[in-house]
Amino acid sequence: MSHAHTTERFSDHLWDRTKGLRAAIDDLEFLRLLGQGTLPLDAFAVYIEQDSLYLTGYSKALALLAAKSPDPQTAAFWANSSANAAAVESAMHEQLLTGGALPPRQGEPEHSPTCLAYISFLIAAAATESYAVAAAAALPCFWIYAEVGRELAASAAKVIAADPAHPYAQWVTTYGAEDFQIAAATARALVDAAAETATEREREAMEKAFVLAVRYELVFWDTALHPQPWPAA
Repeated sequence: MSHAHTTERFSDHLWDRTKGLRAAIDDLEFLRLLGQGTLPLDAFAVYIEQDSLYLTGYSKALALLAAKSPDPQTAAFWANSSANAAAVESAMHEQLLTGGALPPRQGEPEHSPTCLAYISFLIAAAATESYAVAAAAALPCFWIYAEVGRELAASAAKVIAADPAHPYAQWVTTYGAEDFQIAAATARALVDAAAETATEREREAMEKAFVLAVRYELVFWDTALHPQPWPAA
């Protein structure tokens, strides 16, 4: 057990540790309908609104992670990812929400309980935990999205071929794209590098943070189709 991290990548262990959660993600009705192009537009609009709010918080967490990074190259990766989340991906979300393909927005969107919990966890990890633990918490958003994006891009190919202007096409192709896949691989390699110099106790904390973030990924997608509203004010 104590030598596990020397015989395999630490991230392999994290991936294996979350096998059940990842199977549950793969089975989500939301993702199945999204891949088929039959997800109700209002559910997709809810998801995109929440994801837009999420990216604003995630960008802050990544900026904090950049500030804690052990070397300039690592800092540059997290800082660039923070800028991408804040600018590039948010612009795509804004275009989807205001371009007429989705139902018009009613008032200012409010963080769902899951969205607020997830970004609060990530920002708290980035602000108060070690660099290694904060990086492990940030990794699922890259890695799970890259895997789901690759699968969705394959299943959505027929939908996009029949209707290139389909509302889901732009979103699916972004996360299945090669540059996003490369970013996910880089984030994974940085977590592996952090694990190599971490103590056993810190690696346990990294694992807990990673598992919790994967749980949030699962619930975040699921609540787009099955919302959990806040109690009335």
